[in-house]
Amino acid sequence: MDDTDRAILRHLQDDGRLSNVELAQRVGLSPSPCLRRVRALEESGAIRGYHADIDPVALDRGFEVVVHTELMLKDRATVEAFEERIAQMDDVVECRRMFGVPDYVIRVAVADATAYEAFYMTQLGELPGLARVNSQFTMKTITPGGRLPIA
Repeated sequence: MDDTDRAILRHLQDDGRLSNVELAQRVGLSPSPCLRRVRALEESGAIRGYHADIDPVALDRGFEVVVHTELMLKDRATVEAFEERIAQMDDVVECRRMFGVPDYVIRVAVADATAYEAFYMTQLGELPGLARVNSQFTMKTITPGGRLPIA
């Protein structure tokens, strides 16, 4: 990956709806070579997709909770069952298996504290192998996720 590829990634990360002509102008290429580079970045997996940045409040999901969970057992069957169930939960917007403690960091987006309590009681608390849950409510988002520094 060279400087031009990195410039393409920077511009697309800022605005994934840029036309190829506009992108080419910004990175100093003609449209055809720019499009070839974008396609190569997509095929290599450097560009995983294009997404809209949606305000959670607009969808009545402005209450974000970061949940740290620990499992009682960490055998393959328990881990696979836990991960399969968590992946099916619509309110879970991100889940990461961690090294060390906690075992998982989960981001949940719901309407409010009442909705989170219902989610906790009917879904999260029912996960297989669960030993501990620590829920932290977001007070304010300072820097939203999703942007990577591109040198």
